[in-house]
Amino acid sequence: MVFLPIVLGIIMLILLVTVVKLDTFISFVLVCLFVGLTGGLTVAEAVDAIQHGIGDTLGSLVIILGFGAMLGKLVAESGAANKITNRLVAAFGLKNIQLALIVTGFIVGIPMFYTVGFVILVPLVIAIAANTKLPLLYVGLPMLASLSVTHGFLPPHPAPTAIAEMYGADLGLTLIYGIITGIPAIIAAKFLLRKTMQRIQPKLLKEYVVETDDRYPVPSLTICLLVALLPVILIGGASLVSTFAPHPIITALGNPAIAMLLSVLAAIYFLGVRTGRDIAEVTKTLASAVSSIAVVLLIIAGAGAFKAIMVATQVSEQIGEVLGGLGMSPLILAWIIAALIRVSVGSATVSALTAASIMLPMVGAQGVSPELLVLATGAGSITFSHINDGGFWLFKEYFNVSIRETLLSWTVMETTVSIVGLIGVLILDQII
Repeated sequence: MVFLPIVLGIIMLILLVTVVKLDTFISFVLVCLFVGLTGGLTVAEAVDAIQHGIGDTLGSLVIILGFGAMLGKLVAESGAANKITNRLVAAFGLKNIQLALIVTGFIVGIPMFYTVGFVILVPLVIAIAANTKLPLLYVGLPMLASLSVTHGFLPPHPAPTAIAEMYGADLGLTLIYGIITGIPAIIAAKFLLRKTMQRIQPKLLKEYVVETDDRYPVPSLTICLLVALLPVILIGGASLVSTFAPHPIITALGNPAIAMLLSVLAAIYFLGVRTGRDIAEVTKTLASAVSSIAVVLLIIAGAGAFKAIMVATQVSEQIGEVLGGLGMSPLILAWIIAALIRVSVGSATVSALTAASIMLPMVGAQGVSPELLVLATGAGSITFSHINDGGFWLFKEYFNVSIRETLLSWTVMETTVSIVGLIGVLILDQII
């Protein structure tokens, strides 16, 4: 009975979106009401949870996604994306382009929030696919696997950092163990999905496939790289400097919202005004970038509402109670609890933190390393991303694929990274 409202809600959502073909946001709201009422909430409580879920989700994402779309659009239309990707292809060659993007995703992902890395790197991935004629998923999926590893396993991301603090784990060791277990997970996803990456070939989104305007010069490669990677420099640099010399100004510069704002302002000047474009033309470009993500924002808001309903009905706690007395390895138990909550609520952060709170009494049990327990929990929190996860819809909309294709590519990739990550943790547990 604990799982029945969730299962029925997910089935209902799939049917509404795929069979009835109802608007996804409306479908989410209807399913949220259904799950909330069957889970014991009143109509008022369900509506309140939906509103809070939408507000909490969009409150943290609107600025990042909005500024990220603006930055991506300016990088694309100025010709900066083409210049960067052409140099990448020239340096690594088409044969090694996946490796180049895996490394890029790993480096960019460590200091940055997942969504920021996604909206910065995906336009470059689309530009590479357009310029090289390689399949979009072949170019993009390995990079996203790299981002997922940094998101689920590695500090300073919010969830791994918070879990490490809860478990009393050493952040440095957690980072080292996370890299050791994360690299095989990325490689496994790359090889497992090689046929899928070749078979699914969606049409590239027009807003990111642009012709360079010959009326305006393309800035130098140095300028292009600095502007495109400015969020990485600000967020990562502030995190590093704050470790040795914390200061309010440095902290502010490292705030993702401030970093994205400064990056957009830099792009407006260096990729827009300085190349000869007038401010009215640049503003028009920014407006078109924002309008292109409006649908994505609504869909993510719906996923946020669904997550809030799951939390309000206390499904997470009930799942933990059911599994708590099974008597298995704490590492495997942490992964299972996080994975089931992830499937239920959609949010990797919520599932990781909830699982960690459930696992707290077991920290130190059977001599298990708290650092490995952080990684096991984080690995479970990124498994089987599906229709209640905002990342699922980001991938679907940006990569222009169907729900079925998203399940066969994105969901399989996330699950592979999660399972191989757990295997790596279990192997490390036998060594250290």
